[in-house]
Amino acid sequence: MIEVKHLRTLSVLRDTGSLTATATTLCLTQSALSHQLKDLEQRLGGQLFLRKTRPVKFTAEGEILLRLADELIPRIAKAEHELASLKEDINGRLHMAIECHSCFQWLMPALKEYQIHWPSVTLDFSSGFGFEPLPALGAGELDLVITSDIQPRSEVHFEPLFDFEMRLVVSPQSPLADKPFISPQDLADQTMLSYPVQKGRLDVVKHFLQPADVEPSHWKQADNTLMLVQMVSAGLGVAALPNWAIYDFARQGLVVSKPLGDGLWRRLFAAIRASERDRHYLQAFFATAKQQCQTHLEGIKAA
Repeated sequence: MIEVKHLRTLSVLRDTGSLTATATTLCLTQSALSHQLKDLEQRLGGQLFLRKTRPVKFTAEGEILLRLADELIPRIAKAEHELASLKEDINGRLHMAIECHSCFQWLMPALKEYQIHWPSVTLDFSSGFGFEPLPALGAGELDLVITSDIQPRSEVHFEPLFDFEMRLVVSPQSPLADKPFISPQDLADQTMLSYPVQKGRLDVVKHFLQPADVEPSHWKQADNTLMLVQMVSAGLGVAALPNWAIYDFARQGLVVSKPLGDGLWRRLFAAIRASERDRHYLQAFFATAKQQCQTHLEGIKAA
């Protein structure tokens, strides 16, 4: 009997105070508006408002419908907005940069699971090592950055994924393999192996070596985790890697892992634009990534 258009019409009539202004606001002719209101009054069996009053005065029946309009119209508008957002989410874009070479180890399985539920979200990758990804995120060139490097920005939201420990991996034959923990001074005469990243962006440098004013004697770079572990195992140097990335290698006896000082724990984040943090497809990615990491990675902690 009562339709949403009737509630909208009565709400506008109350706001404007006249039938002429209501017709203009709703883009209706005076005749169409009058027909709609008379039709509703016939259905209800009573008048909704008093004609020829300015502003319009509503009857008891009209007041009941106005209260209903005040309750339902905002809820309908909210539902319409959520449906539109969900439709946009279904066809969203997730163009990401990864500031962590080892992250591919857990990211690929997580994305495979994610795509099962969000097949229409377009995925793409950019290297996070040859440029500054956070400004690119703010500019809309990227949608998400996997990083452990917090750079507070009002326009960026950092979603915590998990906590992990950076550990030093050494050859089983290295004298460092017998130490209970590694101090910064222990690395002064070592060859430090790392990913092809600027030294200043490495966690072991920023949070372990620099505060102690220690510089390793030599640096060498390798493109991926497996190559770094093989070089360490061969006695070509030492490397600081996430505990979950080297767990299997240490268990097999290929390398020995040691804590850096009292333990160098870091937190991994997914950085997104703050204005988009409530998007369904981004929240789904966070949930999938956290679940996959907790299930498959050794030694990590929930953030």
